Amino acid sequence: MPASRRSSTAKPDAGPPHLVIVGAGIAGLAAAHRIEASAPAVRVTLLEAAPSIGGKLAQEEVAGISVDTGAESLLNRRPEAVDLVGAVGLGDDLCHPATTAASVWSRGRLHALPPTVLGVPSDLSALARSGVVNRPGVARALLDRVVPGGQVSDDEDVAVGVFVRRRLGREVSERLLEPLLGGVYAGHADRLSLQAAAPQIAELAAGGGSLLAAAAAKAAARKSQPDVPVFAGVAGGVGRLPAAVADTLRAEIRTSATVRALQRTDSGWQLVVGRADDPQLVSADTVLLATPAAPTARLLEGVAPAAVAELRAVESASVAVVTLAVPSTGVQADLAGSGFLVPPADGRAVKAVTWSSRKWAWVADRLAGDTLLLRASFGRHGEAETLQRSDAELVQLAADELADAVGLHGPLVDARVTRWGAGLPQYAVGHYDAVARIRAAVADVPGLDVTGATYDGLGVAACIADGQRAADRLVAALRLRETMGV
Repeated sequence: MPASRRSSTAKPDAGPPHLVIVGAGIAGLAAAHRIEASAPAVRVTLLEAAPSIGGKLAQEEVAGISVDTGAESLLNRRPEAVDLVGAVGLGDDLCHPATTAASVWSRGRLHALPPTVLGVPSDLSALARSGVVNRPGVARALLDRVVPGGQVSDDEDVAVGVFVRRRLGREVSERLLEPLLGGVYAGHADRLSLQAAAPQIAELAAGGGSLLAAAAAKAAARKSQPDVPVFAGVAGGVGRLPAAVADTLRAEIRTSATVRALQRTDSGWQLVVGRADDPQLVSADTVLLATPAAPTARLLEGVAPAAVAELRAVESASVAVVTLAVPSTGVQADLAGSGFLVPPADGRAVKAVTWSSRKWAWVADRLAGDTLLLRASFGRHGEAETLQRSDAELVQLAADELADAVGLHGPLVDARVTRWGAGLPQYAVGHYDAVARIRAAVADVPGLDVTGATYDGLGVAACIADGQRAADRLVAALRLRETMGV
């Protein structure tokens, strides 16, 4: 597939309806794929500001093999991502982690992560044996069975950290909830929404009884169900998915094509694209913004001002992924499970480490010699100091902290640093209400929609689902316009 496909400006009424998608991350690509499947007469153009498509599904070469440096797994228990993998010809490469067991690096030791529902313990015996939570912390959590905290209604939202600490105590919140949420959102539990960032916990609380009892019941129910893996991957990396989707499209895809302005016209839309000193105009009947909150707000100025105010309030976290290839003899500890999480209370810079060559069989198979591939994540919302270091300093920081955790020593085989500036939107308290207001403001503007990780989920499957829903709405609107002859 060419890196960039150029197009000429066309009037909206010349030929079939023209739908422009701004942003060729996985949400935008999934929307294009859905539109072409359901409305093949619609002409689709994707405009991507970056030099390549895919957004945070990206790959780089480390130790001679191409590996994921962004998202590396798919949620397997919902259909959108795995179905798209199959639809674009990668179904035979669908795979599952060799292990999903994990540890917590807490108080200077690695402890097995006890079974939880997003940090709410589902087995108190396992919690006590793990040592992640100290004895007073286990005793405090037990009070939840005696003095439950009351029901949480569907329209009530609080900070998930505040809620869990009130019910289960500080130890559970700091040593289990915080590292798990940090791994997903790179955020802080006391700033993240219970309903939007931790719906699993909101579901446990909905009955109004003990969280511990609800978590145990949920775990027992899972044991009686078919053993379906939670996660899936793609041999060769999830980063293969964007190109595979693009290769199935008839759509025109333009990279390095920054959209600088979006303007209403009498017949549709006009987008100002490219360099400020040499802009191009692209006309469209319909526009889908599959961009992060900040650029979406910029493009909606003068178009949907009520949405702009809400979008500007969405904060984001920057993160960095440091991928290290090391000799297997350079690690003293037994690398059990898939990796470890780190509670921010311990004051470490690293927030999570994945043993990639233990987690994914295809990584181990492709590595040359006796080499291990490790992946360390840095960066939490509001804590930019660590990411201000150079790439070389971040590699050294990862090596130093892994030396403390697992005895990493000796020279590295290879290393790569990948930075995701403002990469993870923060689902603050009241997030779903804010999203509803954004969508309502955008829905008032004919021929316009928004999609992406800003709204209803950060995971690959959630972004794909959101892109598909937006595609369905836009196709329905185009068909209605056609029926009405406008």
